[in-house]
Amino acid sequence: MTLSEVKTRTGLALHEVTLTYPDGENRLTALDRVNLEVAPGEFTAVAGPSGSGKSSLLAVAATLLRPDSGQVLVDGQDAGALGPGARTALRRERLGIVFQQSNLLASLTAVEQLLVLESVRGGRVRTARRRAEELLASVGLDGAKQQRRPHQLSGGERQRVNIARALFGSPSVLLVDEPTSALDHERGAQIVDLLAEVTRTHGTATVMVTHDRDLLGRVDRVLEMQDGRLR
Repeated sequence: MTLSEVKTRTGLALHEVTLTYPDGENRLTALDRVNLEVAPGEFTAVAGPSGSGKSSLLAVAATLLRPDSGQVLVDGQDAGALGPGARTALRRERLGIVFQQSNLLASLTAVEQLLVLESVRGGRVRTARRRAEELLASVGLDGAKQQRRPHQLSGGERQRVNIARALFGSPSVLLVDEPTSALDHERGAQIVDLLAEVTRTHGTATVMVTHDRDLLGRVDRVLEMQDGRLR
């Protein structure tokens, strides 16, 4: 990622976002007029208790859920103004998502986990192999490990594949859901350090939802979620 490419990005912005869910005869407010701006190259963590709205925040930022009101802007593009097809394209081209569980395909090697995305996009898999190998090497998986299948990798190594897969489309925004929940403290710290490094290297606007407060000193900014409100 060149400096000029990073400068053309505006990152992620949520303006006055409210999200509610049906709750019997009433509606439950998951997000209450949330405002959030994350610039390219900035690593922001969102912490808070279970049920505070963290997962809803990530789902709205990923354009997987439409808010009741407010705007979600990805590189200045209003996701709410897009139709389903355009919104899917925005998600595919501008957003990288690191899920809590790696959800790797059991039959594919580490490098094939990335290449299958290029196949889905209709790209040329052969020309994408070098980039896939370079990305995996950049997250600490090189040589023979790139040819291993998920059951042959440790939990931390599977999460590294997960991160490389999210970066494969050169996203502007990287959304990360509890990346250390299945790891011990040492491996969890390594993953958060890696996320900080790729945020700087790739110039992504990175938002990580986490419950692990011991790792918050490794990020640029910490925001607290409480009862659907961000502060």
